[in-house]
Amino acid sequence: MVDLADTLKQQARQLGFAAVGIASAAGSERLQLRTAALERWLAAGHQADMAWMADPRRRKAEALLPGMRSVVAVGLPYYIDAERARGSLKVARYGWGRDYHRVIDGRLRALGRWLEAQRPGVHWRACVDSSPLLDKAWAEEAGLGWIGKHSNLISREHGSWLLIGHLLTTAELPADPPAVPACGACSACIDACPTTAISEPFVVDARRCIAFHTIENRDAELPTAIAKSLEGWVAGCDICQDVCPWNQKPLPSSSDPDLQPRPWWLDLRPDEALGWSDDEWDEKLRASALRRIKPAMWRRNIRAASTSTPA
Repeated sequence: MVDLADTLKQQARQLGFAAVGIASAAGSERLQLRTAALERWLAAGHQADMAWMADPRRRKAEALLPGMRSVVAVGLPYYIDAERARGSLKVARYGWGRDYHRVIDGRLRALGRWLEAQRPGVHWRACVDSSPLLDKAWAEEAGLGWIGKHSNLISREHGSWLLIGHLLTTAELPADPPAVPACGACSACIDACPTTAISEPFVVDARRCIAFHTIENRDAELPTAIAKSLEGWVAGCDICQDVCPWNQKPLPSSSDPDLQPRPWWLDLRPDEALGWSDDEWDEKLRASALRRIKPAMWRRNIRAASTSTPA
């Protein structure tokens, strides 16, 4: 199976994935620790309104694919060397291009079909972060990178600007060694968060998180503490990643056409955007991961960000 694993990785890279690793379905002791950490996180209520985080399949991946033997983790670097226009509102980098769920899912399905052609009878399932899988822990297990104190996966080659996906399969493939954590004593992400959402290393409280409130919070108004601390963010937040030392070194800018930013993301002006109708928002957000934010929520976020303390 070694030859198959090597060829599988080559095929994944041809599909645009710059990072590929394999984990055994049995997992290591660290995966068990990550699962226990999820239990504590849920018990503390850090998931806020994200009830789907408690899906029991997230703690038992084999429930997603009976007979699973291996997990193929893939990474799609999404760093683009582009700057927002001065004075524009801020949108998280992952939302700049096409909806990454569709992009990664389509490529993983192509990889699954290729694997099935090589080994007829093998079953597989493609998973992006919308699937109830402990995705960052499995990516760490497969050697793509380690989970940082901001809870994002960090790669030595790509920093934390790495979109991840997984192909679960009944094929038994040789596993790669898990990634070795390298955050050390650094607390840059914890110190930089304006709402103290990173309540302790590796623990993000969604109830205090700008990304959660701008994307998932359906209330008519944002909590006062969040609204006052947006620093221009209206869709997600990259503050903890922007300050991460692993993102400070020169990183290659992706040329993947599916990840290139729509120009208006880089020059989003409050007065203009507040005048867009629901239909205009609908058109602008076609095939975007940020379509999850409804027009009324965009207006709420923009109004709050326009009056909050600038970065």
